[in-house]
Amino acid sequence: MHVPDGFFNAAVSLSAGVVAAAGVAVCLRGARRELDDRTAPMAGLVAAFVFAVQMLNFPVAAGTSGHLLGGTLAAILVGPYTAVLCVAVVLLVQGFFFADGGLTALGVNITLMGVVAVVVGWTVFRLITRAVRNRGAVVAASFVAALVSVPATALAFTLLFWIGGTAPIEVGTVAAAMGGVHVLIGIGEGLITAVTVSTVLAIRPDLVYGARGLAAPLVLRGAGGDAVVTQEAPAPAPAAARRPGWFLPAGIVVAALLAGIVSFYASSSPDGLERVAEDKGFISQATDHALGEQPLADYGDAGGIPVGVAGLIGVGVTLAVGGGLFFAVRRRTKDGTVKDEVSA
Repeated sequence: MHVPDGFFNAAVSLSAGVVAAAGVAVCLRGARRELDDRTAPMAGLVAAFVFAVQMLNFPVAAGTSGHLLGGTLAAILVGPYTAVLCVAVVLLVQGFFFADGGLTALGVNITLMGVVAVVVGWTVFRLITRAVRNRGAVVAASFVAALVSVPATALAFTLLFWIGGTAPIEVGTVAAAMGGVHVLIGIGEGLITAVTVSTVLAIRPDLVYGARGLAAPLVLRGAGGDAVVTQEAPAPAPAAARRPGWFLPAGIVVAALLAGIVSFYASSSPDGLERVAEDKGFISQATDHALGEQPLADYGDAGGIPVGVAGLIGVGVTLAVGGGLFFAVRRRTKDGTVKDEVSA
């Protein structure tokens, strides 16, 4: 759902830019409660992972594809404030290095894919996990929250386009089209988010922000083997968690494989926004990207660079930019841990 240049008039583009800047400013402050010497590298990895998975368009209907937004996934893994920053970093790298998403529409994209997706996804996730606190509930909540965040973002786009789009639309018709196709995309988003969260929970549950304070089964060891008791004991506090260690290089390798190899097999069909814009007659409002002639534009297509090579470059740049930002923002503590509890 990368909005191109030309879809919005100057007033909405500027207003969205102000909202995006204000949101990023608030999140820079709020991220200090989520980031420290241990979690800042994890946030950089999450940004790089989101960049890599966004390259993997998957088919959702005849002639239509979708890709991960990543806001809900990032919020669950590293916290909602940091998640907005992760998505903003990804969009900045995509816009300036790969001509993906308009420069004048950067504020719109950050507002929609960063602020709206994260706020909606994190709110749904917290509502579900407040009622039930176990690993199964966290995974299920991840799926539902990610699914809901995608059509919510699509409908927010429709509202903005109705207010200040550069072409007249029948708002009800476009809302139905955007909502319908993005529900399908949301199912893919939910599956990717749930699988990723489940995998990290199985390997390093202490690195999942949304699972802090999660109850763990109490295991009694006896002569006959381990006996799992249904009674639950509190999980270790965040301060007792280990540093990411080997998890970081392993995660980087996974992101590199996705962007460098799996990206060759991504669907070439237009994504949900592009398909609706074509069907509803406002795709012609899109204008050429100001950086559309640079070698990495369209993930290497403009410069004849293989998409996998462009993907590897993107993962590296996102990791460097995101990692640098998160280390600069992090709250320094003596033991490198966050002592704050998860906030709503």
